Amino acid sequence: MANDVAVRAPFYANIYNLNGLWRAAACAGLIVVVGLIAYSNSMHGPLVFDDVAAIDDNPSLSPLWPLSGPLHPPAYRTVTGRPVANLTLAFNHALGGVNPVFYHAVNLLIHLGAALLLFGILGRTLSLPMLQTTFGADARGLALATAVVWAVHPLQTESVTYIVQRVESLMGFFYFATLYCFIRGATGGTRTWFWLAVIGCLLGMGTKEVMVSAPLMVLLYDRTFLSGSFSVAWRQRRIFYSALAATWALLFWLVIGSGSRSGSAGFNVGIGSWDYGLTQFQAIIHYLRLSYWPSPLIIDYGTHLVRSPWSIWPQGIVLVGLAGMTARGIWRGSAFGFVGFWFFAILAPSSSVMPVVTQSMAEHRMYLSLAAVIVVTVACLYRLFGRRTFLLWMLVSMACIGLTRARNDDYRSTLILWRDNIAKCPQNPRGYDALGNALSDEGMIDEAIIAYQAGLSVDPLYVESLNNLGVAFHKRGRSPEAIAAFSRALAINPNYAGAHYNLGNVLAEAGRAEEARSHYLAALHLTPDEPTTLLRLGTLEMQLNDPFAAEAHLRAAIKAAPGLMEARFNLGFLVATQGRWDEAQNEMRLAVKEDPRSAMAHYNLANALAQAGRLPDAAVEYATATKIDSSMVPAHYNLGNTYALLGRYDDAVHEYESVLALEPEHPRAAQSLAAARLRQAGAASGR
Repeated sequence: MANDVAVRAPFYANIYNLNGLWRAAACAGLIVVVGLIAYSNSMHGPLVFDDVAAIDDNPSLSPLWPLSGPLHPPAYRTVTGRPVANLTLAFNHALGGVNPVFYHAVNLLIHLGAALLLFGILGRTLSLPMLQTTFGADARGLALATAVVWAVHPLQTESVTYIVQRVESLMGFFYFATLYCFIRGATGGTRTWFWLAVIGCLLGMGTKEVMVSAPLMVLLYDRTFLSGSFSVAWRQRRIFYSALAATWALLFWLVIGSGSRSGSAGFNVGIGSWDYGLTQFQAIIHYLRLSYWPSPLIIDYGTHLVRSPWSIWPQGIVLVGLAGMTARGIWRGSAFGFVGFWFFAILAPSSSVMPVVTQSMAEHRMYLSLAAVIVVTVACLYRLFGRRTFLLWMLVSMACIGLTRARNDDYRSTLILWRDNIAKCPQNPRGYDALGNALSDEGMIDEAIIAYQAGLSVDPLYVESLNNLGVAFHKRGRSPEAIAAFSRALAINPNYAGAHYNLGNVLAEAGRAEEARSHYLAALHLTPDEPTTLLRLGTLEMQLNDPFAAEAHLRAAIKAAPGLMEARFNLGFLVATQGRWDEAQNEMRLAVKEDPRSAMAHYNLANALAQAGRLPDAAVEYATATKIDSSMVPAHYNLGNTYALLGRYDDAVHEYESVLALEPEHPRAAQSLAAARLRQAGAASGR
């Protein structure tokens, strides 16, 4: 014993020997801290790309209650057919409107939660008998390294910083939660864990279609790591697997109900499965390259398709080889087979032969599959170099944090993001279109027109740019050019509802009401429940003196979007003109209830009350409107008139003076003020 020499273990070795609850908590805390560091500069990025349609132009987000509204998202949006994701956006909307900070914060919480679940899954899996001999001593450290790299990897930015891709990260959270809860239940936990797994799976099915593989993934995990065979797994837990499979019913119902995601995905969306499938060979190899060298990162690759198999034969050889190794691994019941199945099965719904018309490639599709790549890499390097790999993963994590923060900076402005996209992917016309939209939002209409035209030089048939070019022309007052752009878009795609709607707007403003009505009806035929189209059509029919059709369309708009106050205002005005004062007041009161801080809602209610002869009540509502918006000239003027009719001349004078202070050239305020002062003087002399 005298010759024994005490050897101090390397400082980093302790990471791999962590045990105990508090050490697990320390690991979890580290994951959270590095995640917060990586994404701390992502909180103030604006709404970009599909965020606008999913959040700012999504009437189902408000009101939050009843939940039937948020649980029925409208068509043609990222959240279509995904009610759970839409419900979380509605909660965000209730908390902070369209302020992006709240949405970014929730996205980050979801991502960190998913990373913690991944840590839990790996820590428990590597400690199972099948893997314990090889990895058990360092299971928690390996799980920590994998979860940290996964959490801060730059490839994840599209699923975290890009708000609407919450559908991906939230689905990933539920996917991990389903597997984690199953592992807890199957390794000594109570039955509650199994039911939590079913609930997680059900919520995931309501979040995104990629969740479809989760029941099979759990079964394969059971067979690979726990039961040893599918038959044993089924015999031991048939009730659980039956319940898990039953969650497919919700997914099936949502897919059917959304009409193949409103025509954005499926086998009948105008893109051949062969061409799309060939493109996925290129896409998946690209994703794998980005996993190891995450540059360049691109938010929108467009809809480029590979037409010839000869152009992707190297990628094909690699993927066929990986798929073959995965199949062999599954057959032999190996851990590699499970990891390979995780990679391919999760990518399959969007990266196989079922076309997604909006994007042939997208980085967010790797959100969950990236875990498989990192797991294999961490495990292989650990087998080769042992605990020394911790230093490597520490350096990799630091590099990933820097790259993730740099990518987050691209999201701080839509102009920066889309200029970056065009520089990296110049043949994508949608990038120019998005840049044009960003410029238009900044009030740079002429620059937006140039961007749209640049996109059309890449693809003259890109109808979205034609439509947006028409909108830009309309904003510039160039109505003939706007009409020409919309007409050209409709010549290319007669079923483009947005172009019909926008053309209807221009024609309505030009006094061509019947033509406008025909285009609104065409848009409505294509999107029957679109509330803004119903609103514009109903408003136009009021002008055309068709009160029955107007009322029907306005009520339909309110049904589709209860928070659409303009529809309530117009309906209230319509029924008021028919002498239906009680109904008018009811609609206006509902508008006030929807948004008590809306000056316009109180103003319109006051108008309805005044028309019904309820002047004291009208005065209260006018006064409320002026308190909310002290610059609202019509409210001050009508309040003055109401006070005058009530004989409150001192108050009337004050309101007319307020009108003239805000608008010195008001056509009637000076005359009304003079009359009120005369009556004020007469009332004073009479006293």
